[in-house]
Amino acid sequence: MLRRVLSYLWHFLSAWNTTGEGIHSPYLFELVRFVLRDRNAYYCFSDIERRREMLLSCRDVLDYVDYGSAGTPEGKHIERRVCDIARGHLERAEVAQMLFRLVNFIGDHEGRPLEILELGTSLGVTTAYLAAVDSRNRVVTLEGSEAVLRVAADVWKALNIENIESHQGNIDDTLYSCARGQLDIVYVDANHTYEATLRYVQFLLPRMTEKGVIAVDDIHYSAEMEQAWEALKADDRVTTSMDLYHVGLLFVDPHYLKRHYKIRL
Repeated sequence: MLRRVLSYLWHFLSAWNTTGEGIHSPYLFELVRFVLRDRNAYYCFSDIERRREMLLSCRDVLDYVDYGSAGTPEGKHIERRVCDIARGHLERAEVAQMLFRLVNFIGDHEGRPLEILELGTSLGVTTAYLAAVDSRNRVVTLEGSEAVLRVAADVWKALNIENIESHQGNIDDTLYSCARGQLDIVYVDANHTYEATLRYVQFLLPRMTEKGVIAVDDIHYSAEMEQAWEALKADDRVTTSMDLYHVGLLFVDPHYLKRHYKIRL
């Protein structure tokens, strides 16, 4: 906990690109202004946040399967209440809403439906944000726990979101069969270990479109995740990165100079 507090303080004090300072690419400068600095609430935010509040108060017990910490193909079965899963695993609202704006921004620029992949559905709140932007977009989400995925499906049904394709199973297996074709946006919120994070992202990098973005969650969650973030920034296929503390963005456009920015979200 002390390490995370200190890392956040250092990020807060050293994030001098917060309003776009030093960003020379017009496209990335616009992204900072209209995605990271935008504080307007879109039409669907209140509906999705109401679903979050319901999950946070739900005391139903699920057979939760955790593949990340088990280290075995079968996973580790744990009885957990929905409210506890929601408190521990749901993405914070400001990050999920930033991802909504990112999808909207890239979709406007590309002028076509987007291909979006999420690693780690959890209870489906972030998935809903990713999918609610445009019903023409295709959102594929991968989740290890069948019981958790059923709750997520109920969330999407209540929100009338129909452009989500979900796959249950160990992401170490499902990723390689479900990541088909070129991808525009990927959100990685799965196994928070150095080895798994690098393996997932390195598999996905050559599958990204030119303006594609990979968002990696919890890059300062542990020393191991910080090490993984540094390794990904150094990858030759990553031309620009943005450290938002709770999440990191990786860009692959070959026209960008190799730059790494720190931004307060």
